[in-house]
Amino acid sequence: MPGRTDGLITLGAADALWVDLTADSAVPTASGAFTCSPAHARVGYVLLGGHAVATVRASGGQWSVPEGEVRRAAAELNAVGVDRQDLVRIGPFRGAPRQECDEETPLRWRRRITGELREPGGPERAPRRDLGRPYHLAGIDWRLMLVEQTRDGTQRTWWLPRAVVRLLDAAEHAEARWVQAARSRRAGAAATEPPSHPRRARDADGRRDVDGRQTTSPEGPTASPRPYNAELEGQLYSVLSRKPGTSRRVAGWACAVCRTAPATVLDHCHEHGYVRAPVCQSCNTLERPDHLYSNDIRVANRYTRLFHTDTDDWLRHWHRCPGCRARTTLPLPHLAAWTAHIACRSLRPTHRAPRGRTPCGVLRVSWTGSQNAPRSCLLTVAVDCCPSGEHRVLARVPYREAVERFRIWLAETAPAVAAAAGPDRVDGLPAQSRPVIADTSGEGLALF
Repeated sequence: MPGRTDGLITLGAADALWVDLTADSAVPTASGAFTCSPAHARVGYVLLGGHAVATVRASGGQWSVPEGEVRRAAAELNAVGVDRQDLVRIGPFRGAPRQECDEETPLRWRRRITGELREPGGPERAPRRDLGRPYHLAGIDWRLMLVEQTRDGTQRTWWLPRAVVRLLDAAEHAEARWVQAARSRRAGAAATEPPSHPRRARDADGRRDVDGRQTTSPEGPTASPRPYNAELEGQLYSVLSRKPGTSRRVAGWACAVCRTAPATVLDHCHEHGYVRAPVCQSCNTLERPDHLYSNDIRVANRYTRLFHTDTDDWLRHWHRCPGCRARTTLPLPHLAAWTAHIACRSLRPTHRAPRGRTPCGVLRVSWTGSQNAPRSCLLTVAVDCCPSGEHRVLARVPYREAVERFRIWLAETAPAVAAAAGPDRVDGLPAQSRPVIADTSGEGLALF
């Protein structure tokens, strides 16, 4: 706005600027990010990607936003790369994903997307700007990135690229911190201000007085999450998850795996019951095996990252569990996936393809028995969806043999992780597995 010294622009101008600055972004954005639901200027902020941009009521009652904040949010969004093959399943699940119900943090993007896709016409419905209907989330037009797949020939599933999931999780985290900081400022002002002194009115963002003077807060809503330094090591998830305030404490850390996104969940070993570390939703989804049945998993392409690209980070993370570290192993489904993907890689047939040869079908591994009775536990690696239908079982590997192969591979692949493992490294562990709270946040993930 010409003549303004505080860099404020109207919401309509901010909409046009947002679309113009992000025209070449790999993440599609939507017009109306400031003026269409679920954005509401009167609550004091508007979400743009992972940023909460403050809204200010200027003279004449017109809502405005700082131009510099819009440009900064657009620059960070433009720097995001998107791999359209690296997908995260967002629904439908048998039970709704567990999220804290806070009416003051309305994004809850998973719930919004699931609810809209379950409406008649769901994913086929074109983007609309109906009054009150959320057609964008944090300025992102998620419909243009949605992937629909058919599972087992009957059930439809919905997927988004991992980069978009990270952005939406960051937006949800920024919104929660914004509301928490605003609530803390209100409580602090009420407790410290003398009753005889009239309180100066503030905007909903808590950063600007009505007369236009700018104030700052050391605990701002956009403060960076702190790194995780093993503060929860050795604690049981079944105990810690029941303590009040655990979710708020987890949200204050950065993800212990990628170390960039804010943490949203407390990852734990479902075999021994120990807490590993706080992680973001994206990394938590990446770690979970793709369960077909309770003892049968599909070895998806994401295991390339777990056991090749980011091997050291993931092995270090899994061995944050004292039980896995002392036994120099992985939880049974992870070990089964490793056995199929790494130990039996040379056994997988290939077929001719236009550019050489391609691996046959889809790997699948199942097991009989339990890791608690290793003498009777047997892993079976097979190939599904073979073009010629000629391949079935590739290998049957006893559990103890799989563990020994993993120990040798661990020492060669991540020597620092292997050096910190072994029964002499952790004392006092029980012989039997600790009790674990069943994870019911996703379909077919009872073991996880």
